[in-house]
Amino acid sequence: MKYNRFEELPVWQTAIKLAERVFTLVEDRSFNQKGDLRSQLQRAATSISNNIAEGFERGTTQELLTFLYIARGSAGEVRSMLILLERLPYFDHLKSQISDLKSLAESISRQVRAWADSLQSSDIKGQRYLSERVRQEHEQKRRATAFLAELDRIRTGSLPDRRAGGDASS
Repeated sequence: MKYNRFEELPVWQTAIKLAERVFTLVEDRSFNQKGDLRSQLQRAATSISNNIAEGFERGTTQELLTFLYIARGSAGEVRSMLILLERLPYFDHLKSQISDLKSLAESISRQVRAWADSLQSSDIKGQRYLSERVRQEHEQKRRATAFLAELDRIRTGSLPDRRAGGDASS
């Protein structure tokens, strides 16, 4: 699927959800007198969605990859801080919320990694470099690949037999 805006990206949406939930978590009274921890957790959580957005808007695959890895690093930072919170006794009553946030951050890391891996193997340099000719060539390659895959399915017989549906004319 092609996304035109970063707001449409499922991973960005998940990252925003994580940031919202982190901001809610740090409102708990246990974070009083622990301002640096609160602030760092908030900044790391917002860094994930912000770097995904910035990379998406840059216009080149290489810049997008750079920002995706920064976002992934921030997701790791969030997870690290959440692990610390799990180990500190004054956050015991938040264990369930912390565990949920950790899972969300792990999910974001996996999504970003998968996206980055797919970009690594792409021959497209990014929107900034796409002339009409390059777009047409890429579309022709995509159609040719799909056509060859369809031919292969027909050749190997993996298509359902169209006569098997009880066609009265057979």
